[in-house]
Amino acid sequence: MFFDPKDGMRPPPFKHTVYNALVIPRPIGWISTISSEGVINLAPFSFFNSLCGEPPCVMYCPNGFKTGTGELKDSLTNVTATGEFVFNMCTQDLLEQMNATSAHVPASVDEMAEAGLAAAPCEKVKPPRVKASPIALECTHLQTIDLPATRDDNPNTMVIGQVVGIHIADEVISDGMVDMAKLRPLARLGYLDYAVINPENIFSVKRPD
Repeated sequence: MFFDPKDGMRPPPFKHTVYNALVIPRPIGWISTISSEGVINLAPFSFFNSLCGEPPCVMYCPNGFKTGTGELKDSLTNVTATGEFVFNMCTQDLLEQMNATSAHVPASVDEMAEAGLAAAPCEKVKPPRVKASPIALECTHLQTIDLPATRDDNPNTMVIGQVVGIHIADEVISDGMVDMAKLRPLARLGYLDYAVINPENIFSVKRPD
């Protein structure tokens, strides 16, 4: 079948928006920020990725408004005000807490504490990292790009940051490399589906040159 996305993302026979199931798997952008008043925000984003390796840069998309408020999402408001954010890797062991931080709560709520997560200080930026996350990237804001809005005029926004500090837990380092089998990171699929990178599914392929 073929359809034009401008006509909507639920063409027959689909019952749900289909696009999120088409570009998979996606890393989960579990982003911590801090407000000008010092309140910690932690939220997962399914549109997140690494952009380049030297200098290392990442992006996340805090799309849409906060539910029922018409206000921009805290992860966008905070990075605009402070110029800093942190990416925290979500692993299988942190699934429950990550899902809890997707709840819509007032900006006055410390979402890291609300999810029962301990915060750890960063070295170069003010937002804390999730202590239990094996990998965290401290980032400074480079640019915010306004993307085309939805048909309902909800904003879509891409935040780009440069990585200025990297935390890697010692226990996931083996033989001078990050051990993917020990990480067991989560990936985002379509709808309400997730995947775990299990050791038995990891393999290497040599390049031709």
